[in-house]
Amino acid sequence: MISIDFRGFFTPRFFNNFFPIPATNSPVIGGQTPDFLLPDIRNQTTVRLSDYRGKKNIIVAFTRIFTEKIYCPLCYPHIQQLNESYEDFVEGGTEIFLITSTDRRQSEKIIRDLGLKMPLLSNPSCDVFRTYCVGQALGAPLPAQFIIDRQGILRYKHLFSFLDPNAPIKKLLERSARD
Repeated sequence: MISIDFRGFFTPRFFNNFFPIPATNSPVIGGQTPDFLLPDIRNQTTVRLSDYRGKKNIIVAFTRIFTEKIYCPLCYPHIQQLNESYEDFVEGGTEIFLITSTDRRQSEKIIRDLGLKMPLLSNPSCDVFRTYCVGQALGAPLPAQFIIDRQGILRYKHLFSFLDPNAPIKKLLERSARD
C-alpha cells in the first residue's frame, strides 16, 4: 500500500490558490517584464530580475510543487530536464530562475533531493506568480515559462494547458539562444 505524506500540504498557500484562475495574456510579448525580488534558496542570496538587464537572457520558469514531498506529475519531469540541461543554457548566455511557491524549509529539501544546479527562488506568498498572471488551481499556482532578453523584454512565453503543460526544453534552448 502506498502512503502519501500530506504534512505541509494544507497551508494558507493551498487555500489561497485552491480555486481555479486561468492564466492570462499578461505580460505581453515585446513588452517589459515586471521586476521581482526573491530569495534564491540554493545560493543563499537575493535575486532582483532587473539586476540582470544588459547582462544575459533569463528564463523565468514557474513550477508547481505542492510540498517537499509532493510534486506536480506534469512539472516534475520538466524540472529534471531543466536541471539536466542547465549547463547548456548557461553556456548559451542564459540564466534560469526556477520559481516555486514552497517555503524556505521545503525549498531546501527540494534542492537536496533533486540535486538542483539552477537557482531556486522561493515565493510562498505567490505574489510574483500573480504578477505574471500564470493562473492557479487545486492549491498551487500553475507552471509557465518566460524568456526575457538582455533588455528586459519578454520574447517568449508558455502558459500551462493540459495538452501542453510546459515548454519543451529544446524550444527554450533555441529561443533563449537567439533572443
